[in-house]
Amino acid sequence: HLDGHAGGGEWSKEGLGVVGRREDRLFDRPADRIHIGPSEYIPFLKDNKVCFLRLEAQGWAGVPMNLELRLSVEDSPNSAGVSADAIRCCQLALDHGISGPLEPVCAWTMKHPPRQMPDTDARIATEAFIRANRG
Repeated sequence: HLDGHAGGGEWSKEGLGVVGRREDRLFDRPADRIHIGPSEYIPFLKDNKVCFLRLEAQGWAGVPMNLELRLSVEDSPNSAGVSADAIRCCQLALDHGISGPLEPVCAWTMKHPPRQMPDTDARIATEAFIRANRG
């Protein structure tokens, strides 16, 4: 089940990010077949994020296949590029007198934007925003 709760019945930012990006073409399973585990700060991991991913599929003739993956990354450097992109887009908006949330940019760069969009749509809309407001 989707278990991305941060306590008190609220979703964690990570849980909302995954649920909000759930596209039918990527997840053909019902929501109760997706699990987002607890997401909290673990002191001994410091700035390292660890993700365990399990994919279940059927191969030819319905033969079950499973893939289990462990991904470990240092979080700060991975966040820096996205943060820089968001700041650059904010500067473009300021330069052109645009105020308020930049919804496509937020959807592309943030875990919990004001309005969720599928990643592909958010990327295309962000690139269009940049083209329209460059120079």
